[in-house]
Amino acid sequence: MSPASTSPAVDAPTPLSRITRAGRALVADLFTRQARKEPTSPTQAASLIAKSFAELSMRMMQSPGKIAQIQLDFWKDYWTLWERTTRRVLGQEVTPVISPAPTDWRFKDDEWAKSAVFDFIRQSYLLTARTLHRAVTEVDGLDPKTAERVDFYTRQFVDAMSPSNSILLNPTVLKATRESGGENLLKGLANLLEDLERGKGQLEVRMQDRSAFALGKDLAATPGKVVFQNDLVQLIQYAPTTETVFRRPLLIVPPWINKYYVLDLSPWNSWVRWAVSQGFTVFMISWVNPDERLAAKGFDDYLAEGPLAALDAIEKATGERQVAAVGYCLGGTLLACALGYLAAKGDDRITAATLFTTMVDFSEPGELGVFIDEDQLQLLERQMADKGYLDGATMAKAFTMIRANDLVWSFVVHNYLLGRDPVPFDVLYWGSDATRMPAKMHAYYLRNMYQHDRLREPGGVTLLGQPLELRQVKAPVYFLSAREDYIAPWKTTFKGSLLFGGDVRFVLGGSGHIAAVINPQGSPLFGYATNDARAADADAWLAGSTDHPGSWWGDWLAWVSPGSGERVAPRVPGAGLAVLEDAPGSFVRVR
Repeated sequence: MSPASTSPAVDAPTPLSRITRAGRALVADLFTRQARKEPTSPTQAASLIAKSFAELSMRMMQSPGKIAQIQLDFWKDYWTLWERTTRRVLGQEVTPVISPAPTDWRFKDDEWAKSAVFDFIRQSYLLTARTLHRAVTEVDGLDPKTAERVDFYTRQFVDAMSPSNSILLNPTVLKATRESGGENLLKGLANLLEDLERGKGQLEVRMQDRSAFALGKDLAATPGKVVFQNDLVQLIQYAPTTETVFRRPLLIVPPWINKYYVLDLSPWNSWVRWAVSQGFTVFMISWVNPDERLAAKGFDDYLAEGPLAALDAIEKATGERQVAAVGYCLGGTLLACALGYLAAKGDDRITAATLFTTMVDFSEPGELGVFIDEDQLQLLERQMADKGYLDGATMAKAFTMIRANDLVWSFVVHNYLLGRDPVPFDVLYWGSDATRMPAKMHAYYLRNMYQHDRLREPGGVTLLGQPLELRQVKAPVYFLSAREDYIAPWKTTFKGSLLFGGDVRFVLGGSGHIAAVINPQGSPLFGYATNDARAADADAWLAGSTDHPGSWWGDWLAWVSPGSGERVAPRVPGAGLAVLEDAPGSFVRVR
């Protein structure tokens, strides 16, 4: 055999060379396409963050002793880590200096603990993260808002610097790179550039496959008809599935930050489908995805054209004047406003109300409060004035930043470092289906609820010319909150439950803002807690509560059924109001 036949071809591409050439081509293609588009200006909010950290630096200089102690503690821990790592390399058993939380997915790979090198990297990071957190939270003299903002953005930095986000420091990524010959990095680069292209130069991490679900087929598939429509809503009446139904219909007011079908996801976990199967005549508000033409729509309009208009339509559709109502998150806040308005008018059309993960008292709004102060609201209002609305992506980014490890960095590792496509997941599909906010409405909501917390004050909020006082509301209210809710912290929602004048049942579900609500019967996950006594504060309520396994859905059914009237013949959509189109309707399809 000749030497030529045994030697590799000179120009045979190696995995690295293929990745390099393909990467250059992808980057060049991105630059070419971006050159035709308007550049994206840097965010003006950066100046607000810089101002906060400048104040932190000044306060640190005024507390040199405390900073020195924090540094000393860090070096003592770091020296202990070096000493124990050395002993481990020599074959001795040692205990970790610091360990990740059991729920921290970033270090789940066994290699983080098995390898002395990766264990040292992991503990070094955790020590540094703990020290930075102490440095920004133990400094005296910062006003609460500045301290909250500094803590929040420090955690953003700390999360970004995790070794799990690095190609060279993540054992899972290194293994995938070795086994695939680097193909994972090439696919990851393509994913990265695709996301940059979709974000017009800003990174929009893809969390799900938009082609994996179809509205009306896989999601929002409970059969029904649109029977009413105005500028802001379509009203869906769902088809009955039982031989008899409760006399009083059920109206659902979902949030308008995302689409209504969070309550009508896949058939197995659809709360709407379940409620219909229990014998309720269910009506769902589907909010419009507004553009600049609806810029002047205010919070009054959302009340008048939302739940109040729906009540009128339901009476025409069924002949029933009184209903039970459910509100979710921001939809729950609006429903609470509707209850206050109707109570002031002596109108008893809502006989029972259910509020899912809803804030009425905004005194402690959680980490969303980081984005609510005068400087940031003025900036936001200027942005909304230019377009007439707030783009849905802006709100989505705020929510993802609060849970950056779960909603950003996990996908960075999965999509870009491991080069994998997102796994189809109905909740994430819904979460990416954000809507716009009309400028006038959203400014009113942020200022009167989040910034000034006026809804809890008697007469603090006036809508449609009527001052609202929640103490006047005598209809029973069912509060469902979530133990790990980062959008509507449960202790704050509990404060809101104390504002109503009638009977209140407070239930605490497991998990977070979505999973606690979408927890179908038969599911062993999460559980919920109840307390029949009306406690004075959240801690006292929790201390006297009883834990239950499974879903809270049955508890709600037992609560709402006695007040829902006798069973009557089912109502078919179209019998009282003309059918406009099939569910899920056209409003929900506008992206």
